Amino acid sequence: MIIGTAGHIDHGKTTLVRALTGVDTDRLPEEKRRGISIELGYAYLHAPDGVSLGFVDVPGHERLLHTMLAGATGIDHALLVVAADDGVMPQTREHLAVVALLGVREATVAITKIDRIDEALREARLAEVRAGIAALLAPTPLAGAPMLAVSATTGEGIDALRERLLEVARQEHAREEGLAFRLAVDRSFSLSGVGTVVTGTVFSGTVRIGDELRVVPGNRTVRVRGIHAQNQQAESAHAGQRCALALAGVAKDEMHRGDWVCTPGIALSTDRIDVLLTLWPDEARPLRSGTTVHAHLGASDVMASLALLDRDALAPGETALAQLVLKEAVGAWHGDRGVLRDASATRTVAGVRVLDPFAPVRYRRTPERLRTLAAWAIEDRTARVAALLHNAPLGMDTARTAQALSLSDEAAVPLPGDAVRIEHTAIAQSHLDALEEQIAGRLADFHRTAPDEVGPDARRLKRLAGPRADDSLWRHALDDLVARGALVRSGTWLHLPDHAARLNEAEQKLAQKLLPKLADGGFDPPWVRDLAKDCAASEPMVRQTLASLARRGEAFQVVKDLYYPLATVERLAIIARDCLDGPEGLQAASFRDATGLGRKRAIQLLEFFDRVGYTRRVKDTHLLRPDTSLFGARP
Repeated sequence: MIIGTAGHIDHGKTTLVRALTGVDTDRLPEEKRRGISIELGYAYLHAPDGVSLGFVDVPGHERLLHTMLAGATGIDHALLVVAADDGVMPQTREHLAVVALLGVREATVAITKIDRIDEALREARLAEVRAGIAALLAPTPLAGAPMLAVSATTGEGIDALRERLLEVARQEHAREEGLAFRLAVDRSFSLSGVGTVVTGTVFSGTVRIGDELRVVPGNRTVRVRGIHAQNQQAESAHAGQRCALALAGVAKDEMHRGDWVCTPGIALSTDRIDVLLTLWPDEARPLRSGTTVHAHLGASDVMASLALLDRDALAPGETALAQLVLKEAVGAWHGDRGVLRDASATRTVAGVRVLDPFAPVRYRRTPERLRTLAAWAIEDRTARVAALLHNAPLGMDTARTAQALSLSDEAAVPLPGDAVRIEHTAIAQSHLDALEEQIAGRLADFHRTAPDEVGPDARRLKRLAGPRADDSLWRHALDDLVARGALVRSGTWLHLPDHAARLNEAEQKLAQKLLPKLADGGFDPPWVRDLAKDCAASEPMVRQTLASLARRGEAFQVVKDLYYPLATVERLAIIARDCLDGPEGLQAASFRDATGLGRKRAIQLLEFFDRVGYTRRVKDTHLLRPDTSLFGARP
């Protein structure tokens, strides 16, 4: 269990930690000289029964609150220190605000320096201090926290306080299981013979020697060479421990306070976060959109602009949905707690809980988006995912959801029983049915407005029926409709079963002559002028009939006045697919040689495949589109 101290400067936090653990957390010469904590300090207490406590000792000076915030994030239990002679002071209040806004729900109050109070006046003074502390805690989640009077100098009350903290650790609530490893870096240094070492609090998961991790922000991969957990050499470390990791693959000056090291599968950097924001009750005025704040997330401190999403102004003590637009990218995951301070960093303003680290730039205030954020705010993971899925008519990105939830494998996302998983998308069956109904409806509309056309191609239909649908979801919906007979593919075109572009009587007669001649031409079919001569028809009539056949998907115009029948195009598509040279793609020369055509015709055919969406051109090569289902292709 991690215990964080909190309290006003010179109220004896460091002295108290030393009395509890025997460790002096002031390690800098300036701290020794001035008698105050400047940097974060760490100490550990190991009980005979195996219970282990890690202490994060924070500075009490108001100008060092940013340092205090770096240490307070991730603590399990607050040790609020109030000197008996001073009582509640300004930094007592602000440290309490920080602890409460970070979501810490358990605390112990140590009333220190009782040896400075005259014996005859002690009881009265302690009663007065307790009353002040109780009033301070009353409106917070820490109301009713036990108060113990101690003296670090004489040792009075220290054993009772130590036993109280150990008992809390023995009853510590189980942490959420199945999460990937994350450590918030609050210190980095180099040791001779060891190399770069980072320290921090393990937020989730487990790490072992030899594991590969990712540094966030950024994309650097590191390897764990050694581990100290709770100040003891170990083979592994887990959530709820203070941890030091010796890392290979990174220099000391490349690691900074505010960085994260985490399992590669969940590594993400974001500069836009949707949060649940609570304005501290003691704030003097409402909070409005556009406010500039210091956002303290993990051990980082970054400037941000605030946008309220579900209201125009937030009154003190109220909670709202908001978006933070950060000046720099940070690591942030669902459920992470943070604190906002004003632009001048002189006042703690609000607390936040990260809902969605993949916050959108557009449509962030729509009713649909607000319902999605309400789903993200649900505490239970299974219920949360179910609500997200049922509020996602076009499905949910399971890879991103797993990242946001600190799950290294998207298969671990707890989907409900009615979910359909399609590659990296999951969608409720009811939403998939609705999408397929919409496709059929839009297609019927298309047929009514363009009865002479077979139908749109897949990309055009997507623009009409599901422009925001994921490509894999779109392909699945079309394939399902075709498999059920509710949709028909005619070449590149899609249409309802009872619809087909109609040829008039003259076109039907001419088509019976044209199609065999096109087929007999193989890979080099006759041009319109030759067809007109052979069929004793006018060129305009031949063009009209071929255009009608093209709308039916029975022929394809490669260039002006040059048509290929469907069967020939399918054969050419197979040849093109077979000519793919791995990642280098399809070259015009190899396609030319495989078909026996000239270079010009080969290029014309490849450009046709690009145009209809079978391939795509990248510089001088052509790549098969991974999402194409044209001409019998499958990704």
